[in-house]
Amino acid sequence: MRRLKTIQSNDTNPLWHMYRYVRGIKVFKQTVVIEICRYLPQLKIKHWIYKHILKMNIGTNTAFAFKVVPDILRPELITVGKNCVIGYNTTILTHEFLVEAYRTGQVVIGDNTLIGANVTILAGVKIGSNVKVGAGTVVSKDVPDNAVAYGNPMQLKTMN
Repeated sequence: MRRLKTIQSNDTNPLWHMYRYVRGIKVFKQTVVIEICRYLPQLKIKHWIYKHILKMNIGTNTAFAFKVVPDILRPELITVGKNCVIGYNTTILTHEFLVEAYRTGQVVIGDNTLIGANVTILAGVKIGSNVKVGAGTVVSKDVPDNAVAYGNPMQLKTMN
C-alpha cells in the first residue's frame, strides 16, 4: 500500500504548473547538487551532501553508488537506514505527476538493505530492514523486513 498525499488539479495537468508545488530556485539547486553527486566518487562527501544540503535522513555507513538519482523535487522525504547500499543508477521518487493530480509520498528504506542496480522506487513505499531488492525491479508497493523483492512486476519472497 503506497501512502500518498494527492493534490487535485482543476485546470491543466499539474506538471505544466509544477512551480505551484515546489519553488523553482529550490528545484534548480537540488538538480545541480544531485547531478554533481551522481558522478562524485567520494562516498563520505556524497553522504554528507545528501544529509546536510538535501536534508535526506540517512543512517551511518549507507552508501549511494554511481549515478543514483534521489528525487529532485522533494528529496527531504527520503529516509534510508544504516548500513545500506543503494545500487548503480537507482532512482528514488517521492513525487509523481498524473494528468489530473500531483502526488507525494515518503520513501523509507530500513537498515542493512541492498537496493540493486537500475531499481526504481516509487513514492510512498516502505522497504523494510534486511531486504534485498534485485536489479531492475520497480518497487511499487511495500516490502516487508527480511524479504527479497525482484522482477517487474515486483515479486516478493520472504527469507528465513
